[in-house]
Amino acid sequence: MPRSKNAAASKARRKKILKQAKGFYGKRKNVYTVAKNVVEKGMAYMFVGRKLKKREYRTLWIARINAAVREEGMNYSEFINKLQKKGITLDRKVLADLAMNHPETFKGLVASVKA
Repeated sequence: MPRSKNAAASKARRKKILKQAKGFYGKRKNVYTVAKNVVEKGMAYMFVGRKLKKREYRTLWIARINAAVREEGMNYSEFINKLQKKGITLDRKVLADLAMNHPETFKGLVASVKA
């Protein structure tokens, strides 16, 4: 009896990889073996990138908060420490947004923490 290869499934598998490689340059988009390697590598970078994105945003928020707080004569670490002591539980994302888009509200918050 002849060996069964299930061509439909293997073609679908290859087609899926080539679809993911769409937009790549040269052989990367249409040669299966090359596309498979590139897509795998891309998936790894995607995973790492999602983790790095979180770190980079936190760094940005801290820089913005620090810049706004320094205008009020305090530094970032003192500000965060005094916020925690007062029991104000605003995260860095919200604080950075206040500092950028609502400076007068942020100044009031800094003043309440200073007192």
